[in-house]
Amino acid sequence: MLVNGAVVAGKGGSAVNRRSSEEVDQIRVLLRARFEELDAEYEEAVAQSHRLRLVEIGDSAGDDQADSGSKTAERDAAGSLLRTLLDRRTQAEYAMQRLEDGTYGNCEGCSNPIPVERLEVFPSATTCVNCKQVRERRAS
Repeated sequence: MLVNGAVVAGKGGSAVNRRSSEEVDQIRVLLRARFEELDAEYEEAVAQSHRLRLVEIGDSAGDDQADSGSKTAERDAAGSLLRTLLDRRTQAEYAMQRLEDGTYGNCEGCSNPIPVERLEVFPSATTCVNCKQVRERRAS
């Protein structure tokens, strides 16, 4: 599989399985495509947010409380979308950096390999499921 032969085996990484240059190139292409997709989504969301603000500026005369509340809700939703897209784009960029550093596919918490199934679903994953669960429990 794409990531399977490229992870450090075990805690301390004593047995290292190196990715072939073809595997690294394939992962890089996939991560780059994901980053570019997210970047395009982010840029489009920024443009839509700007258009929304221009409409608000030109169309605020005579607004009652309901109109004002609706515009505030739209603005909040647009801002939330922008933050989410920016975060996802940053995660993809970080995954590409980890690939270049040779740490992609290893958990930042325990250094064990992240299961291939998790990376297939969430290519930007930086932790295994166990470390992610521990982190979420601590945050609660």
